[in-house]
Amino acid sequence: MKEKVQSFGRALSGMVMPNIGAFIAWGLITALFIATGWAPNEKLAEMVSPMSTYLLPLLIAYTGGKVVHDHRGGVIGAIATMGVIVGADIPMFIGAMIMGPLAAWILKKFDKAVEGKTPAGFEMLINNFSLGIIGAVLACLAMLLIAPVVTALNAAMAAGVGFFVDHGLLPLASVFIEPAKVLFLNNAINHGILSPLGIQQVEEVGKSIFFLLEANPGPGLGILLAYCIAGKGSAKSSAPGAVIIHFFGGIHEIYFPYILMNPLLLLAVMAGGASGIFIFNLMGVGLTAPASPGSIFALIMMCEKHSYIGLLLGVAIAAAVSFVIALPLLKFAGKDTSLEEATAQKDSMKKESKGIADAPAQTATGKISKIAFACDAGMGSSAMGATVLKKKIVAAGMDGIEVIHTPVSSIPADVEIVVTHQELGERAAHSNPNAQLILITNFLAAPEYEELVEQLKKTNL
Repeated sequence: MKEKVQSFGRALSGMVMPNIGAFIAWGLITALFIATGWAPNEKLAEMVSPMSTYLLPLLIAYTGGKVVHDHRGGVIGAIATMGVIVGADIPMFIGAMIMGPLAAWILKKFDKAVEGKTPAGFEMLINNFSLGIIGAVLACLAMLLIAPVVTALNAAMAAGVGFFVDHGLLPLASVFIEPAKVLFLNNAINHGILSPLGIQQVEEVGKSIFFLLEANPGPGLGILLAYCIAGKGSAKSSAPGAVIIHFFGGIHEIYFPYILMNPLLLLAVMAGGASGIFIFNLMGVGLTAPASPGSIFALIMMCEKHSYIGLLLGVAIAAAVSFVIALPLLKFAGKDTSLEEATAQKDSMKKESKGIADAPAQTATGKISKIAFACDAGMGSSAMGATVLKKKIVAAGMDGIEVIHTPVSSIPADVEIVVTHQELGERAAHSNPNAQLILITNFLAAPEYEELVEQLKKTNL
């Protein structure tokens, strides 16, 4: 079930993450040029609405369609999504997430049905007209049938969120968000659920608190600071570096293993997250676009101009509350929180993932040429891990080995060794079943890095 939820979340966030640059561009234009912005400009502000109405949903739809059926899937996904865009009076991000992959899947089925049956010389004609005809039909159906359904769904979601906001219950969202983040659903929550709601709110009031519900680095900062003082072994020694990467680099995945080593710390991040949301809500704090990665620098860049004090105060209080609760849990809970013990317990934790526990561990044989570091989105912790691993491999005199970072759901087939966090192990095994799988518990100080280097010395030197 966990793997299915992670995969579904990955599908949602995978349509948004590659287009974050466009969201940031839209957010900067909004922050600068709308009537309440830093440099109000009525002419330049005319770009804000078309970008959120057309550009961003079409980019999402194209990306979702391309994942299913390459460029043809992306094109028909964008065509079909125009139907829901025109058929609704709100930004159709959810509609784009539905129609992009769906239209691409339908075209893929058609292409497979006619494969090998096309007369020679008519390939281009049939390819172009099939895409055009199917795309036109789907756009019409989307406008008449899908748009009203998505609009009603959006209204129901907005009403539900409005109830929590109106009754001061929004901080309770942390009870669900923080545990889900630790299960590597952070990108799915932020970009698949909260961002569409936030963008609609920006259209209405020029800022949104929804961009801060998941992206606030305060709760994770409190956990890492507590480990700096009361941690043990390599958990304590690696925590200061993790603080910098998390708070300034914005890679929140770096603190997830520290919580997985002591699940009681979920209480600390839930309380910290709720405290931060309370302050944000109390002081009317909002961002103008998604902050990705969740760095304090990104939050400041996307912050609405009247929200800076509240933003910094909310982050600080979230960190302080998380720290105050986490510190005694680490000191007096009576649980060894060292990374060494967590690594020793890794084999028993693997048994939760049937696809790994039922099969003997593979070891790559022969000379290794390509290693992949995989994370949920393939852009945050995997990029950092790949950099750390590459430096160790080069330092050992093996600079001919390619080390890439990739989404865990789409690991290239030519990769011989895959390194990923143990919570993503089952998805990695399904994505590339032929590769040797190395599961780690800490991105910065994993002893598996050294073991891998020793293995590579035997095969490559």
